[in-house]
Amino acid sequence: MRLAAEWPEHRPAVFGVAYRLLGSVADAEDVVQDVWLRASSADLSAVVDLRAWLVTVAARRSYDVLKSARVQRESYVGPWLPEPLLTGPDAAEPVLVDESVTTAMLLVMEALSPPERVAFVLHDVFGISFDRIAEVLGGSVPAARKLASRARRRVAEARESAPTAPRAERERLLVAFRAAYQAGDLAGLVELMHPDAVYTTDGGGEVFAARKLIHGGRRIAEVLLRVGRQWSLSGVDIVEIGGEPALVAYREGRVHSVDTVEITDGRISAYRRQLNPRKLQAVTFARPESSP
Repeated sequence: MRLAAEWPEHRPAVFGVAYRLLGSVADAEDVVQDVWLRASSADLSAVVDLRAWLVTVAARRSYDVLKSARVQRESYVGPWLPEPLLTGPDAAEPVLVDESVTTAMLLVMEALSPPERVAFVLHDVFGISFDRIAEVLGGSVPAARKLASRARRRVAEARESAPTAPRAERERLLVAFRAAYQAGDLAGLVELMHPDAVYTTDGGGEVFAARKLIHGGRRIAEVLLRVGRQWSLSGVDIVEIGGEPALVAYREGRVHSVDTVEITDGRISAYRRQLNPRKLQAVTFARPESSP
């Protein structure tokens, strides 16, 4: 009865820790189901902090998945990007939203070792004690502290090298970018792109996508317009993904791609496009063909 009463309150945290560790909505949902089954059969009478208990169980299961996922990533076709998480008012899955669910931060955490990622997410994002973290990782408390400290330092270095632009600036740039993109305005797009911008696409071998990074603002703008014409897109919306504004492109009324950006000196310095249909299922919803 306690689990049934408190589960709706704690489920977002369970999903949130799994998504941050795995970068996959589908895998996070699987972890949520595993945690529910584990909790349903457990004696919770001695559990003082149910949220911390559930988050710890989710982290332990995610840690197992994360270790095996690292092996799978080695054979992944082309660049890997995290699965987009819809976080705006239309989001189906409630999640604790902060900087740690943005595409940029998930990529930073992807570069961490699995133990570092677990220690950082559990302690710095969810406030879980190091003794619990040590249990999840199967190590000592000092070792867990060292892992979190190492991860925190690497995350701080990434933040310093690519500071997050204010939301208002991101929205302004995306509005201008969408207008230039839909108008086929190459000069307008080039003006919005940083000269040293980098373009990353994730097709996962499921659809056609560039398997190498594309460098240079002008070249990226040319590629975006060329493939846009080839795809015959039916529209582009600005939608909140990972707690930040992003572009969602539609083809025949369905989601075709999700684009997230980083901004440096008032221009787009990183443009990341998720095309893998397996990773777009959580944000796939119909768009009327008459939408602007």
